[in-house]
Amino acid sequence: MTPQDQSRATTAEILSDYTSGAHRGLVVDSPPGAGKTTLVVSTSIELVKADERLMIVAQTNEQVDDLVDKLASNAPGIDIGRLHAEGFEPPDRVTRHPGVTLHNKIENVENCQVVVATADKWAYISGRSWPWAIVDEAYQMRSDKLLAVASLFADGHALFVGDPGQLDPFSVIESDRWTGMAWDPLQSAVAVTQRTNNLKVHQLPVSWRLPASAAPVVSRAFYPAAGFSPGTAPGERRLELPVRGLPGPWDPTIEEATASGWALHELPDRHTVRTDPDVAHACAALARRILDRGAIAHDEHGSHPITPDRIAIGCAHNDQVAAVRAANPPPGVTIDTANRLQGREYDITLVWHPLSGRRDATAFHLESGRLCVLTSRHRHACIVVARAGIADLLDHHPSSPRMQLNVPIKFPDGWAANHTILAHLDQHRIQP
Repeated sequence: MTPQDQSRATTAEILSDYTSGAHRGLVVDSPPGAGKTTLVVSTSIELVKADERLMIVAQTNEQVDDLVDKLASNAPGIDIGRLHAEGFEPPDRVTRHPGVTLHNKIENVENCQVVVATADKWAYISGRSWPWAIVDEAYQMRSDKLLAVASLFADGHALFVGDPGQLDPFSVIESDRWTGMAWDPLQSAVAVTQRTNNLKVHQLPVSWRLPASAAPVVSRAFYPAAGFSPGTAPGERRLELPVRGLPGPWDPTIEEATASGWALHELPDRHTVRTDPDVAHACAALARRILDRGAIAHDEHGSHPITPDRIAIGCAHNDQVAAVRAANPPPGVTIDTANRLQGREYDITLVWHPLSGRRDATAFHLESGRLCVLTSRHRHACIVVARAGIADLLDHHPSSPRMQLNVPIKFPDGWAANHTILAHLDQHRIQP
């Protein structure tokens, strides 16, 4: 069975299960780029065809706007309500659709066939209900946010769609006091729902984002219990560099990434401040050099030049993002943290390794979901920038999380996932 046939068969089964109304809730596990948004759009269209009303819950305004844009583009005849906070300025990709009604009051959009908003906005709505609901990025939704909106579809049917391998819900305050409790607000929406309900789980089997060079290693590192396959064959996607390389520190790394889909740009081993200026400079300079060499992407859709908006630089911390932005990167290149890059897609990504230059390996920096997000945004190539010595750092900080009652074991743990990715990158190491 081809990847296309696999994907179509799984999607048809999910649509049939959900729209039949036989299940109060379904969970769909989706690896990176497996067509999660496409599934949400297809499900919405099927429900509208059946003259049903639907609410969609997403976690960020960016995710809401992407969903509205894709739904309106695929089904321009659908009446869509985009519910937002007061003072929010919707982007052009949403306002350009005549079938989209934008408002900060539910009274002005509740009669739309599909209403889309963030979980935070839905939490302000009461006294209303929808027979059908889709919760997007459900694994990243905190259980307290689900509690705030669940009454809106308590008597209906819910579809929880998300990526179990990426970032868990988080909070800026200490949450140890609730760990292990049934009401722990940092449980994901999926975890808390499955704890009290026996929900059927589907899995999307194919990643249409990750190339054949990346899907096997990402699957092995972050999804060992339920792997996935790439939607394209080896060699079906490739990068071309029309401009010849020059002596210097950048071109060997770019050429390795062009040839294999991966590169580790490894700087000398050194303990540094978190905003290591050498790593920041390398990330910005590599992005500039990719554009200087006129990189062209060839894939199943044809050929196109790599423009700045198709390159992303991912970091673990906001101050690292600021350091890269201060290092004169090309205008238009996306530079952000893993939390904000989650769900987005680029042709080439550059990754500031979370453990680069550190003296310790904290739980934050070992978080498998963070590394998963950073290494799974690309369609063609991923370049990891880091100081040497990460393997030794991991060996000096073996995985030994505190055992806590009623807390499921995280699998895979960040220590194992980091070693798996490092072992792969070892074959693509460039030391300028």
